[in-house]
Amino acid sequence: MTDKTTAAPGPRRPAPRPHRLRALPPWSLVAAGAVAGALLGGAYGLVQPPVYTATAYVVAVPTEKSDPASALGFAQAYGRVATQLAVLGDAQVWAGVPARTLQENVQTATSPDAPMVSVTATAARPDQAADMANAVARALTRHAEDARAATHVELQQFARAVKPAEPSSASAGVTGLVGASGGGLLGALALLVRPRRAQDETGRSAAVPGPALAADTHGQL
Repeated sequence: MTDKTTAAPGPRRPAPRPHRLRALPPWSLVAAGAVAGALLGGAYGLVQPPVYTATAYVVAVPTEKSDPASALGFAQAYGRVATQLAVLGDAQVWAGVPARTLQENVQTATSPDAPMVSVTATAARPDQAADMANAVARALTRHAEDARAATHVELQQFARAVKPAEPSSASAGVTGLVGASGGGLLGALALLVRPRRAQDETGRSAAVPGPALAADTHGQL
Protein backbone atom coordinates (compact mmCIF):
# COMPACT_ATOMS: atom_id res chain seq x y z
CA MET A 1 0.00 0.00 0.00
CA THR A 2 1.43 3.25 -1.03
CA ASP A 3 0.74 6.37 0.92
CA LYS A 4 0.06 9.34 -1.17
CA THR A 5 0.40 12.70 0.36
CA THR A 6 -1.03 15.63 -1.41
CA ALA A 7 0.61 18.95 -0.72
CA ALA A 8 -1.72 21.52 0.66
CA PRO A 9 -2.34 24.19 -1.89
CA GLY A 10 -0.76 27.50 -1.04
CA PRO A 11 -2.64 30.75 -0.97
CA ARG A 12 -3.33 32.22 -4.34
CA ARG A 13 -1.67 35.41 -5.33
CA PRO A 14 -4.05 38.23 -6.08
CA ALA A 15 -4.49 38.74 -9.79
CA PRO A 16 -3.00 41.99 -11.05
CA ARG A 17 -5.55 44.70 -11.42
CA PRO A 18 -5.94 46.10 -14.92
CA HIS A 19 -6.07 49.71 -13.72
CA ARG A 20 -2.68 49.29 -12.04
CA LEU A 21 -1.14 47.92 -15.19
CA ARG A 22 -2.40 50.87 -17.10
CA ALA A 23 -1.58 53.43 -14.41
CA LEU A 24 -0.71 56.90 -15.61
CA PRO A 25 2.58 58.55 -14.62
CA PRO A 26 2.46 60.48 -11.33
CA TRP A 27 2.89 63.88 -12.94
CA SER A 28 -0.38 63.37 -14.82
CA LEU A 29 -2.29 64.39 -11.68
CA VAL A 30 -0.59 67.78 -11.70
CA ALA A 31 -1.16 68.22 -15.43
CA ALA A 32 -4.82 67.22 -15.19
CA GLY A 33 -5.41 69.58 -12.28
CA ALA A 34 -3.75 72.47 -14.11
CA VAL A 35 -5.76 71.89 -17.29
CA ALA A 36 -9.05 71.60 -15.37
CA GLY A 37 -8.28 74.72 -13.34
CA ALA A 38 -7.37 76.68 -16.47
CA LEU A 39 -10.63 75.72 -18.16
CA LEU A 40 -12.74 76.61 -15.14
CA GLY A 41 -10.88 79.88 -14.55
CA GLY A 42 -11.12 80.92 -18.20
CA ALA A 43 -14.84 80.11 -18.27
CA TYR A 44 -15.38 82.20 -15.15
CA GLY A 45 -13.55 85.13 -16.72
CA LEU A 46 -15.75 84.92 -19.82
CA VAL A 47 -19.01 84.59 -17.90
CA GLN A 48 -18.54 87.26 -15.24
CA PRO A 49 -19.63 90.79 -16.28
CA PRO A 50 -16.88 93.42 -16.60
CA VAL A 51 -16.37 95.92 -13.79
CA TYR A 52 -15.18 99.49 -14.38
CA THR A 53 -13.55 101.76 -11.82
CA ALA A 54 -13.33 105.55 -11.76
CA THR A 55 -11.78 107.83 -9.14
CA ALA A 56 -12.32 111.50 -8.30
CA TYR A 57 -10.19 113.59 -5.92
CA VAL A 58 -11.05 116.47 -3.61
CA VAL A 59 -8.61 118.45 -1.48
CA ALA A 60 -9.16 120.20 1.85
CA VAL A 61 -8.04 123.82 1.85
CA PRO A 62 -7.73 125.87 5.07
CA THR A 63 -9.26 129.34 5.25
CA GLU A 64 -7.61 132.40 6.78
CA LYS A 65 -8.74 131.34 10.25
CA SER A 66 -7.25 127.83 9.98
CA ASP A 67 -3.94 126.12 9.26
CA PRO A 68 -2.74 123.15 7.13
CA ALA A 69 -2.79 120.80 10.12
CA SER A 70 -6.51 121.43 10.60
CA ALA A 71 -7.11 120.86 6.89
CA LEU A 72 -5.33 117.51 7.11
CA GLY A 73 -7.45 116.46 10.09
CA PHE A 74 -10.72 117.46 8.43
CA ALA A 75 -9.72 115.64 5.25
CA GLN A 76 -9.52 112.45 7.30
CA ALA A 77 -12.93 113.18 8.79
CA TYR A 78 -14.57 113.93 5.44
CA GLY A 79 -13.14 110.72 4.05
CA ARG A 80 -15.01 108.77 6.72
CA VAL A 81 -18.35 110.54 6.24
CA ALA A 82 -18.32 110.50 2.44
CA THR A 83 -20.20 107.19 2.30
CA GLN A 84 -22.79 108.16 4.89
CA LEU A 85 -26.42 108.72 3.93
CA ALA A 86 -26.16 112.42 4.71
CA VAL A 87 -23.82 112.80 1.74
CA LEU A 88 -25.13 110.02 -0.48
CA GLY A 89 -28.67 111.38 -0.26
CA ASP A 90 -27.60 114.32 -2.41
CA ALA A 91 -25.25 112.29 -4.59
CA GLN A 92 -27.95 109.86 -5.72
CA VAL A 93 -29.74 112.65 -7.57
CA TRP A 94 -26.69 113.50 -9.69
CA ALA A 95 -25.53 109.89 -10.12
CA GLY A 96 -28.96 108.57 -11.15
CA VAL A 97 -28.70 105.51 -8.89
CA PRO A 98 -30.13 104.79 -5.41
CA ALA A 99 -28.16 105.72 -2.32
CA ARG A 100 -27.84 102.05 -1.42
CA THR A 101 -26.04 101.39 -4.72
CA LEU A 102 -23.62 104.22 -3.95
CA GLN A 103 -23.04 102.89 -0.45
CA GLU A 104 -22.17 99.44 -1.79
CA ASN A 105 -20.00 100.52 -4.73
CA VAL A 106 -18.24 103.69 -3.59
CA GLN A 107 -15.12 103.74 -1.41
CA THR A 108 -13.01 106.58 -0.11
CA ALA A 109 -9.37 106.78 0.92
CA THR A 110 -7.25 109.46 2.58
CA SER A 111 -3.55 110.05 3.02
CA PRO A 112 -1.81 110.77 6.34
CA ASP A 113 0.52 113.21 4.57
CA ALA A 114 -1.78 115.17 2.25
CA PRO A 115 -5.24 116.72 2.88
CA MET A 116 -6.79 114.85 -0.03
CA VAL A 117 -9.74 112.48 -0.33
CA SER A 118 -10.10 110.00 -3.18
CA VAL A 119 -13.58 108.80 -4.13
CA THR A 120 -13.59 105.53 -6.10
CA ALA A 121 -16.71 104.04 -7.69
CA THR A 122 -17.23 100.72 -9.47
CA ALA A 123 -20.02 99.94 -11.92
CA ALA A 124 -20.90 97.69 -14.84
CA ARG A 125 -20.62 100.64 -17.28
CA PRO A 126 -17.67 103.03 -17.56
CA ASP A 127 -19.81 106.17 -17.78
CA GLN A 128 -21.82 105.14 -14.73
CA ALA A 129 -18.66 104.59 -12.68
CA ALA A 130 -17.43 108.09 -13.53
CA ASP A 131 -20.83 109.65 -12.79
CA MET A 132 -21.04 107.94 -9.40
CA ALA A 133 -17.55 109.05 -8.34
CA ASN A 134 -18.13 112.65 -9.46
CA ALA A 135 -21.54 112.76 -7.81
CA VAL A 136 -20.20 111.66 -4.42
CA ALA A 137 -17.26 114.08 -4.68
CA ARG A 138 -19.63 116.93 -5.53
CA ALA A 139 -21.97 116.08 -2.65
CA LEU A 140 -19.00 115.91 -0.27
CA THR A 141 -17.72 119.36 -1.27
CA ARG A 142 -21.20 120.77 -0.85
CA HIS A 143 -21.48 119.20 2.59
CA ALA A 144 -18.14 120.73 3.55
CA GLU A 145 -19.25 124.13 2.23
CA ASP A 146 -22.26 124.09 4.55
CA ALA A 147 -19.96 123.48 7.55
CA ARG A 148 -17.16 125.86 6.51
CA ALA A 149 -18.16 128.54 9.02
CA ALA A 150 -17.56 126.08 11.86
CA THR A 151 -14.62 124.10 10.47
CA HIS A 152 -12.77 126.92 8.66
CA VAL A 153 -11.90 124.33 6.02
CA GLU A 154 -13.36 123.96 2.56
CA LEU A 155 -13.18 121.12 0.05
CA GLN A 156 -12.28 121.86 -3.53
CA GLN A 157 -12.37 119.58 -6.50
CA PHE A 158 -8.85 118.48 -7.39
CA ALA A 159 -9.53 116.05 -10.26
CA ARG A 160 -12.73 114.81 -11.85
CA ALA A 161 -13.29 111.14 -12.53
CA VAL A 162 -13.01 110.26 -16.21
CA LYS A 163 -14.67 107.38 -18.01
CA PRO A 164 -12.32 104.38 -17.84
CA ALA A 165 -11.23 102.91 -21.16
CA GLU A 166 -10.77 99.34 -19.91
CA PRO A 167 -12.44 97.25 -17.20
CA SER A 168 -10.65 96.86 -13.90
CA SER A 169 -11.84 93.27 -13.43
CA ALA A 170 -9.57 90.38 -14.31
CA SER A 171 -9.67 89.14 -17.89
CA ALA A 172 -10.30 85.55 -18.95
CA GLY A 173 -6.57 85.01 -19.45
CA VAL A 174 -5.76 86.11 -15.92
CA THR A 175 -8.50 84.02 -14.34
CA GLY A 176 -7.34 81.07 -16.46
CA LEU A 177 -3.79 81.40 -15.14
CA VAL A 178 -5.07 81.62 -11.57
CA GLY A 179 -7.23 78.55 -12.10
CA ALA A 180 -4.31 76.63 -13.63
CA SER A 181 -2.12 77.47 -10.64
CA GLY A 182 -4.79 76.36 -8.18
CA GLY A 183 -5.54 73.16 -10.10
CA GLY A 184 -1.86 72.30 -10.36
CA LEU A 185 -1.45 72.82 -6.63
CA LEU A 186 -4.36 70.48 -5.87
CA GLY A 187 -2.89 67.90 -8.22
CA ALA A 188 0.48 68.14 -6.46
CA LEU A 189 -1.20 67.63 -3.09
CA ALA A 190 -2.98 64.57 -4.41
CA LEU A 191 0.33 63.30 -5.74
CA LEU A 192 1.86 63.54 -2.27
CA VAL A 193 -0.90 61.37 -0.82
CA ARG A 194 -1.01 58.78 -3.61
CA PRO A 195 2.43 57.04 -3.14
CA ARG A 196 1.82 56.40 0.56
CA ARG A 197 -1.36 54.49 -0.15
CA ALA A 198 0.29 52.48 -2.90
CA GLN A 199 3.18 51.49 -0.64
CA ASP A 200 0.82 50.45 2.16
CA GLU A 201 -1.20 48.22 -0.17
CA THR A 202 1.98 46.65 -1.61
CA GLY A 203 3.29 45.89 1.88
CA ARG A 204 0.06 44.28 2.97
CA SER A 205 -0.18 42.05 -0.12
CA ALA A 206 3.48 40.94 0.09
CA ALA A 207 3.24 39.73 3.70
CA VAL A 208 1.83 36.23 2.84
CA PRO A 209 3.36 33.08 4.51
CA GLY A 210 4.51 30.33 2.10
CA PRO A 211 3.56 26.61 2.47
CA ALA A 212 6.46 24.70 4.07
CA LEU A 213 4.76 21.88 6.03
CA ALA A 214 3.83 19.61 3.13
CA ALA A 215 7.41 18.62 2.17
CA ASP A 216 8.40 17.89 5.77
CA THR A 217 5.38 15.60 6.32
CA HIS A 218 6.08 13.58 3.18
CA GLY A 219 9.74 12.94 4.26
CA GLN A 220 8.73 11.64 7.67
CA LEU A 221 6.27 9.08 6.18
